[in-house]
Amino acid sequence: MTSQRSRTFEDLVAEGAAVPTEGWDFSWFEGRATEARPSWGFARSLGDRLAGATASLDIQTGGGEVLDFALGQGIKTPLLAAATEGWPPNVTKATALLRPRGIVVVAAPEDAPLPFADATFDLVSSRHPVNPQWAEITRVLQPGGTYFGQHVGPRSVFELVEHFLGPQPAAQSADRHPDRERAAAEAAGLEVVDLRAERLRIEFHDIAAVVHFLRKVVWMVPGFTVAEYEPRLRSLHERIESEGSFVAHSSRHLLEARKPRV
Repeated sequence: MTSQRSRTFEDLVAEGAAVPTEGWDFSWFEGRATEARPSWGFARSLGDRLAGATASLDIQTGGGEVLDFALGQGIKTPLLAAATEGWPPNVTKATALLRPRGIVVVAAPEDAPLPFADATFDLVSSRHPVNPQWAEITRVLQPGGTYFGQHVGPRSVFELVEHFLGPQPAAQSADRHPDRERAAAEAAGLEVVDLRAERLRIEFHDIAAVVHFLRKVVWMVPGFTVAEYEPRLRSLHERIESEGSFVAHSSRHLLEARKPRV
């Protein structure tokens, strides 16, 4: 097998540009990039909560991979289970994956009102929502119901972002700060019962992994294309070749909140 180190910059960039980006399956990165996982084990913990729920909603489910894994950890699926997703390729992928489990996948833009009646669900979940719609989450939760989410925190993977875009103002990611999200959830009428944050090491071992990551996580470098950022990609490739990897840090927080019963 050809070593990644013996391949040219052009070959690696072409490979990273060709890999499909649908869903939230990151298995392609194995051997090319690593990311430490939060200590709370979100998918396993979500499985525990799903096993005790009667009606659940997963928001911005991506390709459904995290929800599918979580359901596989529990002893049963809620009697009513739904998921929303806004990107058409992911809607198709999530439907194929989750339909056999009895999950209805609804196409819904991430910034639109949730297409469900008031007080429908006793569990609402989300892994890495782009922008939590707290008023809508509160509306569809039953009194006593729970929101359980893992969110992207402030300045996540900014070492990579700033390599391509230059220094970014701290205010740009302030809305992702866990304290601000706590305040927004409480303002919508929820009671935050758990909030934990961690910063985690990421290593990219070749430039193909960087290209695929920026194509998949499109908000990191908005409008990213290989052609536009070729000089920055080449300089990063040379750095990885020299140092062995490029190190960045993700920012994650776990937020659990309940809707009061009265």
